[in-house]
Amino acid sequence: MLFLFVLFISCNDTSNTISDLEKIHADLKQQFAPDKRVELFDIKFENLNNTLVVSGETTTKKAFDILLDSLKRRKITFKNEVRVLPDSVVGNKNYALGNNSVINIRSRPAHSAELGTQGLLGMELKVLDKKGSWYRVQTPDKYISWVDGGGIERMTAQELQNWNKKDKLIYTENFGFVYEQKNTTSMRVSDISFGGILALQKEHDSFYEVEYPDGRIGFVKKSEAVLYNSWLKKNPANAEFIEEAAKTMLGVPYLWGGTSPKGNDCSGFTKTVYLMNGFVIPRDASQQVTAGKIVDENLKFEGLEKGDLMFFGTPAKDGKKQRVTHVGIWLGNGKGEFIHSASNVHLSSVNENEKHYDKFNTNRYLGSRRYLGVKDDRIINLKESLEIKP
Repeated sequence: MLFLFVLFISCNDTSNTISDLEKIHADLKQQFAPDKRVELFDIKFENLNNTLVVSGETTTKKAFDILLDSLKRRKITFKNEVRVLPDSVVGNKNYALGNNSVINIRSRPAHSAELGTQGLLGMELKVLDKKGSWYRVQTPDKYISWVDGGGIERMTAQELQNWNKKDKLIYTENFGFVYEQKNTTSMRVSDISFGGILALQKEHDSFYEVEYPDGRIGFVKKSEAVLYNSWLKKNPANAEFIEEAAKTMLGVPYLWGGTSPKGNDCSGFTKTVYLMNGFVIPRDASQQVTAGKIVDENLKFEGLEKGDLMFFGTPAKDGKKQRVTHVGIWLGNGKGEFIHSASNVHLSSVNENEKHYDKFNTNRYLGSRRYLGVKDDRIINLKESLEIKP
């Protein structure tokens, strides 16, 4: 964007210099990091003891390089205190795997902070920062937040590569346990929920012998898990299976920030259902509404197909932007049905003649998006990862 480089900055007027730099920063942030949930570009400019100090943190080196180039072109003397994450604070272990059945990822490095999202056992994470015993991580859907170090196993790039070469299995029941021995009466190593991934050690008659990211060994019932690659290859990823997967979670309680069968919020529910079908999709409803293909533009509940995501909230009005606050999955079934997480996971209908008619959400319907069969960089088809592996 050429206009970023035509701003005149006077080295003799610090206040004007900072003001102009803040404008450049705002433009770069809009271009490279418009959503702070998935990209950071938080830079500050201060005059300290007659020296311009540039501080802050960013995950987008490209944007920061452009900012630095702009400063250097104008021959502005400054002190660079910006952290490009990850940096030396996390050392060479800038990857991690989820090491508990569900890991809680929070908005700040504190157990009292808001639950932003969750990860699963064996989920790969990028480690960006460290504060005390907490690590700022980025999930496969790009979500950035903080996790207690006890819930992850940190790794170097080589250690992660070694882990990825191992055969894996995926847990396919909603929840269960991993045992110390090849029987269900032995001590439990941990609980486990759908989507948990462990390394396969051996196959026994009724159990898989598995390894955790931290090296623990356990046993999983064969009837509750399947080899990961086989699961992906055989996963139909179709509308009927979307419905089947969604209904396995009927009655699961609503949990703000939850993304597992133990508890989920509205977008955590849709995210989990699509994961059950081999897709990683954006985390929040306001992000999910930007992906996929627009359907039902006239808001008549027409042209919808089973599996489409339905969005609800406040429409654009009086200069205010549309605000998406809820999401569900269209099932139709001749009843205008959709399934969603609100209080708990349950069925609702847009048909006023149905006993589970949901007048509240029907009246705040904003439109729908189709994910199945749509190519979109924000919808990650895990089957494609099998094709690119050597």
